[in-house]
Amino acid sequence: MASIKHIPCGPCQKGKVNTKADIWCYNCDEALCSPCSGHHKRSKLSCDHKTIDIKSYKPSIIKTECDKHGRQLNLYCSGHLMPCCDECISKFHSKCSGIKSLISVAEKTKLQKSKESVEKDINSILHLLDKMVNNKSTNIQTGEQQCEDIQKSFHKIREKINKHLDRLEKKFCQETDKLLDQEKLTATNFLTEIKKKKTNVQKMQEHLLSAITLSSKLQSFLGLHQIEQQVHHSKRYADDLENDDRAKEFEIKMKQNDEIENILKKLGSLESLGEVLVVYKTETDLKRETSVRRKAQVESQEQSNINNITMNIETKKDIKTEKFISDMICLKDGRVIVVEEFGKVNLLTSDGKLQKQFTIPIGAWSVTQINQNTFAITYPTEKAIKIFTMENEIVTKVITLDKECYGLSFYSNSLAVGLSYGDEGEIRIIDLEGNTLKTIQVEIELPLDYLVYYNDIVIYSYYRGKAIYCYDESGKQIWRYTQDLERPAGLCTDTYGNIIVADYNSDSIIVISKDGQSSKVLIKDGLKEPKCICFNHNESSGFICNESGTKLTRFNLFSG
Repeated sequence: MASIKHIPCGPCQKGKVNTKADIWCYNCDEALCSPCSGHHKRSKLSCDHKTIDIKSYKPSIIKTECDKHGRQLNLYCSGHLMPCCDECISKFHSKCSGIKSLISVAEKTKLQKSKESVEKDINSILHLLDKMVNNKSTNIQTGEQQCEDIQKSFHKIREKINKHLDRLEKKFCQETDKLLDQEKLTATNFLTEIKKKKTNVQKMQEHLLSAITLSSKLQSFLGLHQIEQQVHHSKRYADDLENDDRAKEFEIKMKQNDEIENILKKLGSLESLGEVLVVYKTETDLKRETSVRRKAQVESQEQSNINNITMNIETKKDIKTEKFISDMICLKDGRVIVVEEFGKVNLLTSDGKLQKQFTIPIGAWSVTQINQNTFAITYPTEKAIKIFTMENEIVTKVITLDKECYGLSFYSNSLAVGLSYGDEGEIRIIDLEGNTLKTIQVEIELPLDYLVYYNDIVIYSYYRGKAIYCYDESGKQIWRYTQDLERPAGLCTDTYGNIIVADYNSDSIIVISKDGQSSKVLIKDGLKEPKCICFNHNESSGFICNESGTKLTRFNLFSG
């Protein structure tokens, strides 16, 4: 391969001679020139080594040195399924049991079987990604069509409104014209009548002059008398005009329908004709031949002995919240959501720094993540669960319930929510549309603040009873644990299903075996009133928060 960079011979280079290599030895992980290759093949130690022509050699992408410390990877932690260097062991795995030589682990590993398993997972991932690309491309086209349909629907609404307004305007104008025509006819007739009266009065004026000057005294008297009578009648007519409606000035006015003013006010306050939402489907048709999970290349047994579990405090960070803390979770990307009691929701970075405060409604209590971009929150006073998108904080779904809702946990496309009404307690399993799937009745006098739902079981803490309960979905109590507990509050599960509890009164963190038969105090000193705890399964780490929301503690969990 002409594009391969010149690779020098390893042995010659050690002798400070730069010689171009001709072959590559995989066992020695070194390039050799022709003379050195001859010695290499004749040596008893290396005669059976696997070699190839340097032109066929492709540099390996496999790292044999530690990224953090730059040292050779020579050890293997069975608890964390991780190759390590000497410094890794001393700093991060000093309390882990099962530290082995990396070479011995590699020798015992069935590489072909592991290769086939990894290859199957790679093919599965590629199939999934191809399907995701096709689905999302189709989704974009569908979204474009949906937006076009929404805009057309608005145009149709406007057309209907305009047509109705046109009909009202036409009818109103016709009624106005008709009313004006009636008033004009009445006024015109009245003017004609007035003009006739005026003509008669003018004639009286002419007769009066002739009656005085051109006639005898007797004739003048009679003529004057007759004119006087006519003037009297005309005067009465003129006086009566003051009370005649026809003589009054008319105005054309509009008496507006009261509903119009209300409509105009509503239109004035109307900022939008609706809200365009992005709703993410909770189920996607993306089936894989196998689920891709982190597996050990060596055989290991499921962890069940909690005596081998250890926890150490990594950092403590001061945080400021406005109210006491009611819940918190580790997101899949390592960030943390902290909820204030009946208050606000805060997003923290993976190192505990406040990233932002969500603008979602105040009154939140418990939170759970549904997928990478969606989370759900209970609102006890509203008796509702609201589902939000992570980035733009838009409500995509509101699930209304008949009781106050507190603790919340998501598993297998379903939500487990703790409900309370008076002295009655209930854990309800619902789908993401709010349909009830199963109901678990529990004897508890206080709200079900903290619960975990996984593997078809629900585990919750009851601080007044100083106990942790485990129920299956049918409502059957599997176990109840009370030892070592003084006031259990927040809880979570580790990778193996063991339950980690924040015990408020004893200032400690306790782990309970998944069968509920035994427990162990992981941390006793260094904490003050721990209230909430969450676990990041991807990193075997998590966070603890005290009730007042002033101190955030990051921990590491080790399983020996």
